[in-house]
Amino acid sequence: MTPRSRFRLCGTAWWRADDGRVTAFVVVLMTGILALAGLGLDGGLALAAKVRAVGQAEAAARAGAQAVDLDAYRATGRLVLDEVLAVAAARTQLAAAGADGKVWLRDGGVVVRVTATHVPRLLGLAGITEMTVSGEARAVPQGGVGTAEP
Repeated sequence: MTPRSRFRLCGTAWWRADDGRVTAFVVVLMTGILALAGLGLDGGLALAAKVRAVGQAEAAARAGAQAVDLDAYRATGRLVLDEVLAVAAARTQLAAAGADGKVWLRDGGVVVRVTATHVPRLLGLAGITEMTVSGEARAVPQGGVGTAEP
């Protein structure tokens, strides 16, 4: 038997007698790959849900900011919100978008906070069953299309 054939036998015997070492390595490696894929996929989907919540909040706040008290505007020339109509318009916009949120008035503007829940796809395997995201927006009535009035 030549040294080369002896080496081949030793190498083959080592490979065949791995006692599960390669299997354990593959299991650990696949767990890490699934964790990274879960973070990438579910993190991206959670970010998209947050962007959607912010967009819905902005749309509702703009809808509420359009509810100007016309009698006060004609009398004083100042843009003042009709509080009841502003909150109702913002809530109507939220309902039309199918969003869950809160509406309130602050400093002459309409503030809307939308909260959404994202159910993760891959991170559910790690025990993370839901992710809550929220978006907030504020809008004030504007006069004309040029500059904003204080």
